[in-house]
Amino acid sequence: MSKDFILPDIGEGIVECEIVEWLVKEGDSIKEDQPVVDVMTDKALVQIPAKEDGVVAKLYYEKGDIAKVHEPLFAIDSGDSSSENKPVAAEPKQEAAPKQSDSGSTVTDFILPDIGEGIVECEIVEWQVKEGDTIEEDQPVVDVMTDKALVQIPAKENGVVEKLYYKQGDIAKVHEPLFAIRVAGSASASNADQSAPAASSQQESTATSAKPKAGSVEAPAAARQGKAIASPAVRRRARELDVDISQVSGSGAKGRVMKEDVEAFAKGDHASPAAASTAAANTGTAQVAKAGGTHVEPIRGVKAAMAKQMMKSVSTIPHFTYADEFDLTNVMALQKQLKERYADEGIRITMMPFFIKALSLALKEFPVMNAQVNDDCTEITYYDDHNIGMAVDTKIGLLVPNVKQVQNKSIIEVAEEVTRLTQAAREGRVAQEDMKGGTISISNIGVIGGTVATPIINKPEAAIVALGKVQELPRFDANGNVVARKIMTASWSGDHRIIDGGTIARFNKRWQEFLEDPTSMLVHMK
Repeated sequence: MSKDFILPDIGEGIVECEIVEWLVKEGDSIKEDQPVVDVMTDKALVQIPAKEDGVVAKLYYEKGDIAKVHEPLFAIDSGDSSSENKPVAAEPKQEAAPKQSDSGSTVTDFILPDIGEGIVECEIVEWQVKEGDTIEEDQPVVDVMTDKALVQIPAKENGVVEKLYYKQGDIAKVHEPLFAIRVAGSASASNADQSAPAASSQQESTATSAKPKAGSVEAPAAARQGKAIASPAVRRRARELDVDISQVSGSGAKGRVMKEDVEAFAKGDHASPAAASTAAANTGTAQVAKAGGTHVEPIRGVKAAMAKQMMKSVSTIPHFTYADEFDLTNVMALQKQLKERYADEGIRITMMPFFIKALSLALKEFPVMNAQVNDDCTEITYYDDHNIGMAVDTKIGLLVPNVKQVQNKSIIEVAEEVTRLTQAAREGRVAQEDMKGGTISISNIGVIGGTVATPIINKPEAAIVALGKVQELPRFDANGNVVARKIMTASWSGDHRIIDGGTIARFNKRWQEFLEDPTSMLVHMK
């Protein structure tokens, strides 16, 4: 006995969707969690899976139709009688599936998965493969940049890259197709194309129905041969402008008609925005050569996130600054000894582990420096863990990973974490967990240059310090003699809602004492 599969909720506020591609046909046997249909909402391409085993009894919509949420999508027969149909249905399913080719290989879309909490899009930084390349499971395919880090997307299965849906610099959407891959039988794909004229009429019609799925990106005009691929919102816009959407060339992935395409068509410009941008690119060289020319670059990824974060910090946190000089002569001598001592063990000892560990020891005596206040300043939260962030200048922007639980680590353990995080940050591949949970930050601007800075607090933290460059300067010793000392300026910014000038001055003095007399740290370490 057949029963209806009800289209479930597929996104907040979404009440309808377009049938993009049925992945099964009536009479096919399907398994629980098997993809049944690709549908497109206003926001994304979504694949609807089966909820149980059975046989497809009826498809209630055709490709291009608009389906309603909470209404029947297809009927499934889950009775015992379906077992007799399974062996018969299995082979026709392979021939008639929309993404199946004559050679027996299958072209499927790789859907861009969730790549971070709250991330809905990313920029294509660099493709690691090209169309026609053979790839293996877990092989890196593309580097993408989110607003937090550079992420490498690996392949989920073996196959041949059929189509890359985006170019370098394009913005890809989470849960939408990223590239197409041909699986099983890729080696004979070219032979299948050559033997197509000799195939039966049924095979020819099957191949014809399969090709638009894989090749529609290259030929957007395919939309005019049937129903256009477009979201319900775009269709509504077309109706508002009295535009026949089937006549509009789509510039989106897989020939999808975008709102911009419809609006351009309504104005009489029948070329897609993609074509217009290509034409502009072809003439760009001459324009750049003109004197006084300019060019515009979008602010994306980490740089865009930093801009928003810094604006929010400055506009909501009352900053105040404090600076003082540190004599690092003794601690730098100790660092040099330890660097040589642990070089053979592959442990890189820089000055940063000393700054971080000494800061943690000072935080134990001044816990308010490791605290955070809520937005309306009615509560203050004190953190037991000292998760000390360090700003790293990278090719994709400023990243601030943090060393977790410094209060429980030795200087050697801190050094190992600093090395790991620095390398990951410079490659732009910091794990999301390493970016979360920071309680106070250090910005080592001195490695580039400069002595004094006014750093912006990494909200919701309460303080940040910028380290200036180390200079060898003349100073008076205890006997009044002029000696050369290694001097660095530390510049603080504090949240004046919970930290006053006296507190940050005393805290900085304690941190300074640990660094200027590094042996004193031994007494306070556990």
